[in-house]
Amino acid sequence: MSSSCDEQTAPELFAHSLPLRDIREWEPLAKHLTDVAHLAGLFAKHFGCEPAGSAMGALHDIGKASPAFQKYIRARGPSPDHSTAGAVAALQHYGDVWGWLMAFGIAGHHAGLANGRDAGGDLTPLRERLSAHPPAPLLAGVELPDPSAVRRSIKDRNGFSRAFLARMLFSCLIDADRLATEAFYTAAKDEQVERGCPLDLKTLRDRLAAHMADKAAGLDQPLSPVNALRARVLDTVVTRAALPPGLFSLTVPTGGGKTLASLAFALNHATAHGEGHGMRRVIYVIPFTSIVEQTADTFRKALGSFDAVLEHHSNYDPETDWRDQPNDEGADGGRKLRLAAENWDRPVVVTTAVQFFESLFSNRTGRCRKLHNIAGSVVVLDEAQTLPLKFLRPCLEAVRDLAQHYRCSVVLCTATQPAVLAPTEQKPRGFRDGLKDVRELAPDPIALYRELKRVTVTRVEQPLGVAALAERLTEAPQGLCIVNNRRHARDLYRAIREQPGARMLTTSLCGAHRRAVLAEIRENLKERRPVRLVATSLIEAGVDISFSVVYRAEAGLDSIAQAAGRCNRDGELGAGAGQVFVFKPEDSERHKPPAELKQFAETARGILGRHADPLSLDAIEDYFGELYWLHDGHGTLDGAMIGKGTNAQRGILPSLDDTCKSLDFRFADIAAAFRIIEDAQAPVIVPYGPATKEIAELVNDLQFVKTPGAIARKLQPYVVQIPRRERQRLIDAGAAKFIRREEFGDQFVLLTNTGLYGEQDGLNWDDPTYQSVESSMF
Repeated sequence: MSSSCDEQTAPELFAHSLPLRDIREWEPLAKHLTDVAHLAGLFAKHFGCEPAGSAMGALHDIGKASPAFQKYIRARGPSPDHSTAGAVAALQHYGDVWGWLMAFGIAGHHAGLANGRDAGGDLTPLRERLSAHPPAPLLAGVELPDPSAVRRSIKDRNGFSRAFLARMLFSCLIDADRLATEAFYTAAKDEQVERGCPLDLKTLRDRLAAHMADKAAGLDQPLSPVNALRARVLDTVVTRAALPPGLFSLTVPTGGGKTLASLAFALNHATAHGEGHGMRRVIYVIPFTSIVEQTADTFRKALGSFDAVLEHHSNYDPETDWRDQPNDEGADGGRKLRLAAENWDRPVVVTTAVQFFESLFSNRTGRCRKLHNIAGSVVVLDEAQTLPLKFLRPCLEAVRDLAQHYRCSVVLCTATQPAVLAPTEQKPRGFRDGLKDVRELAPDPIALYRELKRVTVTRVEQPLGVAALAERLTEAPQGLCIVNNRRHARDLYRAIREQPGARMLTTSLCGAHRRAVLAEIRENLKERRPVRLVATSLIEAGVDISFSVVYRAEAGLDSIAQAAGRCNRDGELGAGAGQVFVFKPEDSERHKPPAELKQFAETARGILGRHADPLSLDAIEDYFGELYWLHDGHGTLDGAMIGKGTNAQRGILPSLDDTCKSLDFRFADIAAAFRIIEDAQAPVIVPYGPATKEIAELVNDLQFVKTPGAIARKLQPYVVQIPRRERQRLIDAGAAKFIRREEFGDQFVLLTNTGLYGEQDGLNWDDPTYQSVESSMF
């Protein structure tokens, strides 16, 4: 134990109180620090930093020993800063490198990671904050790891990797602090908390194998060409699961069974390297929120377990908490538990690319809490080619660092081809500074594409308006039209809603509603009844559905390929017999694609004019050649502006490289700049008809709980994400209301004007004052 500073005794020092209970039942500060040190050390052990994690846990709350905080916890004074003292002590004991890396997390364990020097947001720069604080005494009875156990070399790490290490240590501390606090309060109140899953990865691997065997046994014999191909893909990836950990690609055309094949690889790979490499989890990263529910349901069915699969997106995101202030625990210490945060403590996690990557670059406690649980994971990046252009380089750097320093294997799972690989002798037209040593898991991707060619793609020369599209869908008894925004989908649906089988599928419908609509559509397709479906891009990945004709509004070539995967999916019409028409919508403000799609659509338009088969691998390579590689070196692949005014700097990676030696990382500025979706979305709980009673019961339960995480998970299927400003309009108009905002911030908002949620088209927030005939009857 290091004890170069004076130590204080702690006979009456407390970390957490129990209002209206005897003070002898409160939690002693020394016990809390010891418990957090133990947990944080265990978490950091997964990436070789157990001593540093333990030290952060032991130091993080020593500021609570101050007379000012002890008055506060007894409700006799204002809330003081209690985080800075531990950061100062970390510098005193562990020096300017490791002490500084730890100081970021300790000082920010309530308010978040601050910038090292330059002001960022509303957080005081760390150097300024620590320099104004007096030396910090330790606490008697709390052991610190010896400095020699902590100070390992980080000379081989670049600026990104050093900052990433500080953020991962921060994650260990946040989760340990939350869990230790949760354990104290639940034990004191004789309560239980739903966490974890008793099933291990080997059990899940075996369950998936049995499910796939049962599925194969139920197919007609002999196997159809498509099913034979899927079986070959599955056998190959399972065989290759014994390969050493690292970077992989799985290039399988849409309809080739890559979703379950990639899960099979991940589970077999993790179990093969569980003991020697410390692999303990599978994280499946999906490009769209809407597909998370579908993929999670597929996995739960295949694994025979609900609890084994955690479905996590941004429905209830503590980063958007309306009161993110320097002290987020309240006088009793329990407020931080009332955030519906996740720490990814399940064997299989299904999440979105937005949640995954924005968390990796976040500075907030709620977002960063789970990061340490990525260490020792098989990370599957589904549709890896959809990584955002503006942040492509930082995202690839994160992938590299996870594989190099955090015992991760990363699988680039794509229906087209990996677009982010470095040049090789075989493929000299690669992406400079792209990923190297990426091993392909699929058996001969070129041959797979040829065998799985099921559609012909035709470009419609003239722009199509709503009336023309409606006419074409009317002529097709089983047709699908995919457009780029919800307004276009709603207008087109209204034009065909009197036609037999007319349905709409957008994110305006809650997850449970979308699942019900998809089940009905699949049944109608199977029975050859009319189906005329209007959908947004949510239909393009993870949805096993097949039409004879598909119309696709102009988009990126990868999106067109995904749309084609919903046409003649099983080859039931014969090779190349499915018809896919790509059209340009008539000019209309309501039907314009999102701005971020414009560049993709323009690039794809040129490819469609140059290639007879725009979905061939040559065409795809040409497409990414224009979209990605031609932007290389122009700053647009790491184009975020870090900071404002005279301190502004373009590029996350240049900013981190510039602060590599000083370690004065601009965490707050980078977090503010890294926004994959600029127009932040916010959740609204909607009254989905078949589940009205269940929703009412869950909302009622929210009135009485202190930790809402379990209820938040159960409410996820009944949530619609809408722009935050539009949600505020609903609230201002009295069409929606907060639930316990004082305790939960703005996490839970309930739609009270039920007339805004339709049975066919979901939530329509254009007119918050609208009242349907049905809703006005009650």
